[in-house]
Amino acid sequence: MNPLYENGVRAVTVRPAEPGDLDAVLTIRNDAIEHGTALWTDTPQTRDEGAAWLGAHLGRGSAYVAERGGAVVGFGVYGPWKDYSGFRHTVENSVYVAEGHHGHGIGSALLGTLVTSASAAGLHVMIAGIEAGNAASVRLHQRHGFEHAGTVREVGTKFGRWLDLTLMRRQLNSAPPS
Repeated sequence: MNPLYENGVRAVTVRPAEPGDLDAVLTIRNDAIEHGTALWTDTPQTRDEGAAWLGAHLGRGSAYVAERGGAVVGFGVYGPWKDYSGFRHTVENSVYVAEGHHGHGIGSALLGTLVTSASAAGLHVMIAGIEAGNAASVRLHQRHGFEHAGTVREVGTKFGRWLDLTLMRRQLNSAPPS
């Protein structure tokens, strides 16, 4: 299989996720839950919960992993933004990079792949919901053509403090809905 993205300097390859990636993805996801403010929950995902979550993305073809040296060092997914049929052309993305691998273009490679994949799937808009203090994620999304759509103050909590949610959007396709 040809890699979807390679950065020759850092040799990161992005490919579609597979069921065998579950443990690596779950490790990255649970680290973000336990130590960060990107996922607004205090409860790590069990293996069964992670398998169901990843399985839904695999079924849609909307999950990707980044590898470096044969190890999964990040993942990205997109999925429905809202469950109502009127939102069926809009998706939300999530990109996570393993601790110790930030700043090497992995998040950018993943986000670029998600945008390309969602565009090819005929989706109209991609949304990013970002903890407002996460300047690196805001910059990443801006570099990929996302625009600030608003910030909602104090709508989440974690680690004993209120969190603001910045919404960003990128139009993918302009074809009228079907």
